[in-house]
Amino acid sequence: MKALQIAASGMMAQQRNTEIVANNLANMNTTGYQRRRTEFADLAYANFERKDSASSRAGDTVPGGIDSGLGVRVAAAYRVHEQGSLSSTSNTFDMAIQGEGFFQVLLPNGDTAYTRDGTFQLNGQGELVTHDGFAIQPAIQIPDGAIDVTINATGEILVQEAGQKAPTNAGTLQIATFPNQAGLEALGDNLFRETSASGTANVDKPGAAGFGSVLQGFVETSNVNPIEEVANLIRAQRAYEMNSKVIATADQMMATK
Repeated sequence: MKALQIAASGMMAQQRNTEIVANNLANMNTTGYQRRRTEFADLAYANFERKDSASSRAGDTVPGGIDSGLGVRVAAAYRVHEQGSLSSTSNTFDMAIQGEGFFQVLLPNGDTAYTRDGTFQLNGQGELVTHDGFAIQPAIQIPDGAIDVTINATGEILVQEAGQKAPTNAGTLQIATFPNQAGLEALGDNLFRETSASGTANVDKPGAAGFGSVLQGFVETSNVNPIEEVANLIRAQRAYEMNSKVIATADQMMATK
């Protein structure tokens, strides 16, 4: 009897589904978080072959054989690339990307990581960094005498210094897009890394064709819908319970033999 194994695979798949839903709910207030969605796939089938039988119509045959499924598995956990809501913070160095793209971040090992989390600040040298102290790429440095900083939609950082009538350009942000965003590897801390599945990063200034624009004083909130996730959690629980009942029923059937 394969029912025990099949139902067990269903329980394990729903357990993994519950973990993914729980992670979405846990990150509902995480800046720039993109929710995950579970995809399932059926396992291989066992074929019980028999000869074709004759049909009631002359010359026709009825295909024979039985395909018996062996359960289910979790095929993937996709990231849903929907724009999260934009929340106003009024902080000078908070930025949100409206549209496609990722900010570029320099990691301590020299690699480039990518993020939608635009909660930036200045370090002791006046460089624009993440909350973990990782420098933004290309490097942006704000002069000590700056009294006002304006970041426009195309990523230009305009600095007004004391005693100057016109603002000066302290640099221009660049953002990256990918042929397949779902192929990015999640590193934690709201960071992603380029992989062969994601394709090579395309880098340009905000507002270019195919690239989003930058909004100063805003951050992108999580795209998690709590009501939808709770409904998914209930569905996963019900599916888990039904697979558990299959195991109990199969056990009773085996006990009567």
